[in-house]
Amino acid sequence: MPLKLKKTVKDLLAEANAEVETIQAKDAIALRDDPNVLFVDIRDIRELDRDGRIPGAFHAPRGMLEFWVDPESPYYKEVFGSGKKFLFF
Repeated sequence: MPLKLKKTVKDLLAEANAEVETIQAKDAIALRDDPNVLFVDIRDIRELDRDGRIPGAFHAPRGMLEFWVDPESPYYKEVFGSGKKFLFF
């Protein structure tokens, strides 16, 4: 008998989307010089090497993001405690 999940992928996505603000690229570009905003590039390093980077963006590989954001994680990165608004792309 298959395992019955308490939350489905659809449930998890709905919860995440209720917490995350999505903005258009043109609106993100307008924020590029705001000192209270940090662009966070979650692409794989191979994509960065192939496609380039946004100057000043912080790289946080998608597979490590939750570990780097959590202050109780041994992998925590101080940048995520800065109080800035983060634009993940």
